[in-house]
Amino acid sequence: MYSCNVKQIIRNMLIIPVIKGNIDRALKIFKRKFKQTGTLKEIRERKQFTKKSMKIKLAKEKAILKQKYKEENDEY
Repeated sequence: MYSCNVKQIIRNMLIIPVIKGNIDRALKIFKRKFKQTGTLKEIRERKQFTKKSMKIKLAKEKAILKQKYKEENDEY
């Protein structure tokens, strides 16, 4: 009945209940769940093609920065 894409979209939909008409709370929960899914990050990454070698280079740089940050904070 549905194409594969539609089934995937339906399965990934966020459903947030509005409790006692509190829309602000529901919106806050929606924003948190949407951020956790990483959808926006993926869309931004797909806007522009990045070579695999560049992705590896960026991952190495990020790991180095993380390690430096951990070493600085472990001294205290």
